[in-house]
Amino acid sequence: MKKILKWVGLAVLVIGALWAASFFISSNSKSAIEYETHNPFISSIEKKTVATGKVIPQDEVEIKPQITGIIDKILKVEGEQVKAGDLIAVIKVVPNEQALYQARGRVNNAKVALSNAEIEYNRNKALFEKGVVSAQDFQNLQLQYDQAKLELENAQNDYRIILRGSAGGSGSANTNIRATVDGTILEIPVEVGDQVIQSNNFNDGTTIASIADLNKMIFEGQVDEGEVGKLEVGMPLKISLGAVEDKELDAKLKFIAPKGIEEAGAVQFKIEGDVEVEDDFLIRAGYSANASLTLEKKDSILVIPEALLQFDKETDKPYVEVATGDQQFERRDVEIGISDGINVEIVSGLSEEDEVKQWNKTEPIKKGLDEEEEGDEEDA
Repeated sequence: MKKILKWVGLAVLVIGALWAASFFISSNSKSAIEYETHNPFISSIEKKTVATGKVIPQDEVEIKPQITGIIDKILKVEGEQVKAGDLIAVIKVVPNEQALYQARGRVNNAKVALSNAEIEYNRNKALFEKGVVSAQDFQNLQLQYDQAKLELENAQNDYRIILRGSAGGSGSANTNIRATVDGTILEIPVEVGDQVIQSNNFNDGTTIASIADLNKMIFEGQVDEGEVGKLEVGMPLKISLGAVEDKELDAKLKFIAPKGIEEAGAVQFKIEGDVEVEDDFLIRAGYSANASLTLEKKDSILVIPEALLQFDKETDKPYVEVATGDQQFERRDVEIGISDGINVEIVSGLSEEDEVKQWNKTEPIKKGLDEEEEGDEEDA
């Protein structure tokens, strides 16, 4: 009886061992990773680029004084609407001592010249009336006399301008600064008491105020040299303002710089676009903005998710793996077109019926671990 039980127990152990071995072999014969597949599909792709920049007035006018002095009054504030001719500020003139001395000397010289010309004129006038001096000579002397009077008048006007800031000799000793265009005052960078310098050939002068029409705005930004060749004047832009959420403005590209500027090792090209400003929407000058440009667009094309693509390490040519059976795949080279970063155009190599392998995100990690294990075994 004991021998029978012994042989029965041994038979059970053998059968159990065979079953365990069979289960282990069958489970390991399956792929350790199961891959999902995707079919190519028909869609549209837009290849876009984004230019960073700002929104600024199309024309900004700086108001500068024509005479040196000190700000006596400021009659407008920043943000106020003005018309051409509106008084913005009043300048009190502070005469330059050297220029004043020279102007006074010119007046004295003009007086002396006029006195001599008058004496000569009166003497020759009597002689002309007696017929001693010819009419031509008398006319020349009369011309010199008239010129001497004009020279004295000009010298006196220059002296008054330097002394009081007005040729009329106004006792208020100030000059008025007026707006030259219609618009909004963007900035008044001076205060009462500040000294200002006149605009001339050697100096830009002190800016009293800057004025611009905020209904005429432009986008000014930069694009990379790799994309500037695809731009054309007249292309539509979508402007997103950094200070205003969920608001896009339409614009049209009007300028592409012919020369690039190198910044941080990359060549950038300046672009400008006319912005369509809505009547009930205020855009402040200097808002940071992004402009979205559509470089290329294709409709009704065969595409796949760009994540399905692989690239040959030696040739750098794109390929995918197409299903040939249950978890069985073969390599297939493809020709690709434009991409928007999510989907990529398939020019040739695939059809809508093909099932393309999707690489699992964890697979490269498992491969790396397997390689490390193999390397450890080789070292051993």
